[in-house]
Amino acid sequence: MLEADRFMVKEQVKFFKTVQKYDIFDYETEEQLGVAEEKLSGMAQVLRWFVPKQWLSTTVVVTDHEDAVVFKIRRGAFFFQARVEVLNADNELIGYFKSKIFSFTGGFWVYDAKDKQFAEVKGNFFGFDYKVLTPDGEELGQVNKKWGGVLKELFTSADTYMVEVSEDLAEQPVAKMLVLAAALAIDIIFKSENRGGVGSIDVD
Repeated sequence: MLEADRFMVKEQVKFFKTVQKYDIFDYETEEQLGVAEEKLSGMAQVLRWFVPKQWLSTTVVVTDHEDAVVFKIRRGAFFFQARVEVLNADNELIGYFKSKIFSFTGGFWVYDAKDKQFAEVKGNFFGFDYKVLTPDGEELGQVNKKWGGVLKELFTSADTYMVEVSEDLAEQPVAKMLVLAAALAIDIIFKSENRGGVGSIDVD
């Protein structure tokens, strides 16, 4: 999966859903590379109908086309500032995200496993448009809906978006993993939880 540099992430649409599931494609070849699926206990799924999402922990598991785990995104319950951890297939921490407090543009901070800031995700208040930047301002990736080409007709909602990873990260699988995880976290964790409700998406 991590050999690709451009991904299309498309939500599997289900009515009255309590968990989110996305198909991940290679933008260039249209080949499905894997799936990102939220994993919740039965009790947690029931509670989601009655309490805000941020009051419940959640885990998103990303698997490849052979159902092998690539990485996981894990978030505990929170009230003001969320901490979202990224773990590799061996459940080892490779980095984590911290949400920005009182931010009108959206986005969050990205740290590596040694608590060093790796990047910042900056959002566009008026649309689903984000950039992943190093502390020095170097662009590591983009997440947005502004794409054309063969798959243009699929871009009809905030639940289908593109992720482009900088070519400079081609030989850095951990860094690429963090960028892809950040892109998934924007929609699956941060944006939907800012709005609340079951299966809802918040557009900044």
